[in-house]
Amino acid sequence: MRGRRNPQLTMLASIDLEERVPPSHPLRTVKRLADEALADLSSTFDEMYAKDGRPSIPPERLLKASLLIALYSVRSERAFCEADLAEARSSI
Repeated sequence: MRGRRNPQLTMLASIDLEERVPPSHPLRTVKRLADEALADLSSTFDEMYAKDGRPSIPPERLLKASLLIALYSVRSERAFCEADLAEARSSI
């Protein structure tokens, strides 16, 4: 089953990414372009996933994470998650 973004989960986050990323940062443009491209692929993702079962991580979120890993030359997904967790802890 294809996972969906749960907007309520973002209400629980203690970090506001809109405040942390400056308006002129290049990642905002990259995110906008990625969102547009992934919106076009949404129907394709729907066809690829089963209609029942346990929800997956939304494919859009996985692809955006992979894009960040490539842009920042992170050596692995695990290192990316560890760096993200360390950054979140340091801002609390």
